[in-house]
Amino acid sequence: MAKTIVIKQIGSPIRRPEKQRQTLIGLGLNKMHRVRELEDTPAVRGMINKIPHMVEIIEEKG
Repeated sequence: MAKTIVIKQIGSPIRRPEKQRQTLIGLGLNKMHRVRELEDTPAVRGMINKIPHMVEIIEEKG
């Protein structure tokens, strides 16, 4: 079973640079308090590290 990570959007993309907005969309988040379960890969971790002020890691599975 692949490792997964559950993330939640806690910050608004309003008045943020376009790159940060696109990173949120790439993670599948675009509205406040939305939760996604994604595969724990280096690419996903890198995207989360680019916007740590806008997302939080709820739990890690696997």
